[in-house]
Amino acid sequence: MKPKYTIALSGLNAIDNPGPGVAVARGLKEATSFDARLIGFSYESLEPGIYMHDLFDKIYQIPYPSAGTEVLKARLEYINTKENINVIIPNFDAELYSFMKIENALLDMNIKTFLPTSQQFEERHKVNLPEFGKKYDINVPQSKAVYDPSELYQLGSDYSFPILVKGKFYDAYIAYNIEQAKTFFNKVSAKWGLPIVVQEYIRGDEYNVTGLGDGEGNTIAAVPMRKQYITDKGKAWGGISIDNSELIELTHHFIKQTKWRGGFELELMRSQDGTYHLLEINPRMPAWIYLAVGVGQNIPEALVNLAVGNTIKPYQCYDIGKMFVRYAYDMIVNIDEFEKISSQGEL
Repeated sequence: MKPKYTIALSGLNAIDNPGPGVAVARGLKEATSFDARLIGFSYESLEPGIYMHDLFDKIYQIPYPSAGTEVLKARLEYINTKENINVIIPNFDAELYSFMKIENALLDMNIKTFLPTSQQFEERHKVNLPEFGKKYDINVPQSKAVYDPSELYQLGSDYSFPILVKGKFYDAYIAYNIEQAKTFFNKVSAKWGLPIVVQEYIRGDEYNVTGLGDGEGNTIAAVPMRKQYITDKGKAWGGISIDNSELIELTHHFIKQTKWRGGFELELMRSQDGTYHLLEINPRMPAWIYLAVGVGQNIPEALVNLAVGNTIKPYQCYDIGKMFVRYAYDMIVNIDEFEKISSQGEL
């Protein structure tokens, strides 16, 4: 008889820059090694995942990361008394630090996670990427942390326009001149805070890899994808699984060298000379994770099994040439459900 796990996860928004939560939930519902009862964690009352009753059995609002870890811990203690959660999967970069900080407190509640270590989380930050590349022998574009718009005038000959202006958590814009760079600096810093990252712009073709490391240097899963359709925010709205041994080898190298623990996404650019440059490391599963499920590597299922201590075998293959295409879907929701989650924080 298959075990049944109560799994809580966040990232339930599904806008043009969607969170991974709904895709992760779909993967968990299709797990073959266990039955999943899913609890959704929301931050706002209009996150679409809240109202997807075929996926989520219960919804709870949780405090924003800015509220602090003590407030989060207290909220999770309350939720756990009602739900007996086995595993929590946070799906936003900005909340990961809070969950990592209370990992031991969660274990005291018998709640498991499978997150990167603090060192792994910190050294893969965009501001630390040049040092990361040197340490682990991975090609990365030149980048610099900027704390004041005046510093944009002091970039010197090392940078030439266009350049990328990135937030420390999300958002990236291509600036073709200094005035655009200042505009994007102000826009991104107002939303995500400082520092802003200025990165060398690499011309070429963009690729992504999602995968799972066991924390001991072993690759449990790896699926490379090429974006087929990109939104104005640079997010994949369509993509295709590809056969690329070089990307798989690079992913094995990344996991082996860092001993990465948990899910991740590598964002890479293949320049015109055929060299792959690592642009970003996202320390959680991406919004397109359901493509990995669809091609034969159910990464959300494998992550839960690692979290609860089950022995699993690494995935050895995946289907090549399968596409995902994202779409908008209108749900009809009763206003009393919206009122309930807004006023009581539960649904």
